[in-house]
Amino acid sequence: MEKSEGKFGLHNLTCPAGAHKKKKLLGRGPSSGHGKTSTRGSKGQTSRAGRDFYLGLEGGQSPIARRIPKRGFVSRFKKEYQLVKLSDLNKLKESTITLDLLQEKGLIKNKIKLVKILGDGEIKRPVSVCVHAFSKKASQCIINAGGTIKVIPSKRE
Repeated sequence: MEKSEGKFGLHNLTCPAGAHKKKKLLGRGPSSGHGKTSTRGSKGQTSRAGRDFYLGLEGGQSPIARRIPKRGFVSRFKKEYQLVKLSDLNKLKESTITLDLLQEKGLIKNKIKLVKILGDGEIKRPVSVCVHAFSKKASQCIINAGGTIKVIPSKRE
């Protein structure tokens, strides 16, 4: 039978020349050329076993972990509210108070951000208030005046 040279198969696959290098044997005596310091030079961070450069190494520059201040703690999940007092709501003539109305009257800057009603002052008439949060005193005052409160769920929750 004649061999067909055009067909490939597992029986006639070969690696290209130079694809497999022999492993460099280190620390096998002075005659090997890789003895004594085993091609690592002498002394220093890179000659030691384990990692060459630790995470955050910035050469001679002071690392960022040492440059930034270390005081206090700020939660990534902190909610920042735009605050509105009950005394401010008392000045409004409308019976239904929404985010749009609060922004229109200039009591809040942005209706997309969270809004909270605080219990500073009094409310003398029944109003319906729709915002993201109320203090305990504010919700009691509004309900005692005959009004209603509605908590809008924030998009972050």
